[in-house]
Amino acid sequence: MAANSFKLPTLLRRASHAFKLTPSLHLNQNVSSYCTLFSPPLPTPLASSASGICHIPQAIKGNDVDVLLNGVADKNTVEEVKHILEMARRASTRREVVHTNFLTPPVMKESMLALEKLADVEAIAQGGYPQAERCRISIGQPELLTSDPDIVAALSITGNFGFQSYSHGDFLGSILGTGISRERLGDILLQGERGAQIIIVPELVDFLISALDKVGRVPVSCTKIPLEAIEYEPPSTKSFKTIEASLRLDALASAGFKMSRSKLVDLISNGDVRVNWSPITKNGTTLKTGDVVSVSGKGRLKIGEINSTKKGKFAVELIRYL
Repeated sequence: MAANSFKLPTLLRRASHAFKLTPSLHLNQNVSSYCTLFSPPLPTPLASSASGICHIPQAIKGNDVDVLLNGVADKNTVEEVKHILEMARRASTRREVVHTNFLTPPVMKESMLALEKLADVEAIAQGGYPQAERCRISIGQPELLTSDPDIVAALSITGNFGFQSYSHGDFLGSILGTGISRERLGDILLQGERGAQIIIVPELVDFLISALDKVGRVPVSCTKIPLEAIEYEPPSTKSFKTIEASLRLDALASAGFKMSRSKLVDLISNGDVRVNWSPITKNGTTLKTGDVVSVSGKGRLKIGEINSTKKGKFAVELIRYL
């Protein structure tokens, strides 16, 4: 799509919107105001309901793609947001409602920021529960989005997990092994010995119920459950401080994940390290407060408060997700 091709009809640009108001989302220290664990929160507040649905009011702020994408640094994120803006253009032109796949937190964040600047469409994000990390976005003209689209469903995966604990990756690998793509799957909520609850697109519910029979070596059964039955607890974290000479990714991540810097550098080179859910291949990347570092097989780390020491070093709070 050309940078200057995204233009809205003059009449629609001048139209005003009747905003939908919903109760404020109950937040905790690990959850931001746009239904993900991404931090820091969006500068534009979103009204959310207990069902995990976010509504954003629209404003007439411009329609040039370059303006809408201003400030988005990651190239992959830019391309995904461009695609979503093209979906919004189609929704406006054809007077229809369109739905994205499940989006990663950075794409979700940048897409909502861009969509809120459009004058003739409304966007609703749904992840199944208020603190959902991965969400889908429904886009359409306000008069067409008079109710919340039914675009997410929940499944309970149960089995005898009392003898061996299984990780998020174990459940994810087994689900993807059935042939389902990652974009069609939302969050996975572990439930210890009971198994897990997952969010998925409604059209794949019956398929997964019939196709998923094991997670690792444990036989499982899948049952559809209402979204209201989703059980969610804020993730457990452990905070500690480190003194480092720099704020480089390799320095802070090696300290946070308790591994050698050389091992961390190898993981970065292999594409196994992400910052704010975007792949990073340069170990010299500088981190700041609020950044989230993910390492494949090791988990997630958040950068907390940063202070300078008298000797010119940095005292950094590291928050490890357990």
